[in-house]
Amino acid sequence: MTDHPKGYWIANVTVSDPEAYSDYQALAPEAFQKYGARFLARGEAETLEGQRWQRRVIIEFDTIEQARACYNSIEYRLAREKRASACQADIALIQGLPNF
Repeated sequence: MTDHPKGYWIANVTVSDPEAYSDYQALAPEAFQKYGARFLARGEAETLEGQRWQRRVIIEFDTIEQARACYNSIEYRLAREKRASACQADIALIQGLPNF
């Protein structure tokens, strides 16, 4: 059993300016690589309840601390600045269940 449960980003995104969003996509991978992000799901999703989003993303990190550090990193902050005017986003940080 591990003392550090995995961390996950759950992101919901609707892109309004694809050209500006491509600037985000050019910068974000540096942060994801640095913090060991693994994309578990990405793309269109069927909305059963709640707000409809164009894209849904689930990203896994080895620990919740890594997930938080990635989001707060200078590398990701620069990418977020590019994303701000290009889309609407809802991002949550979630702690994984302990491994048994």
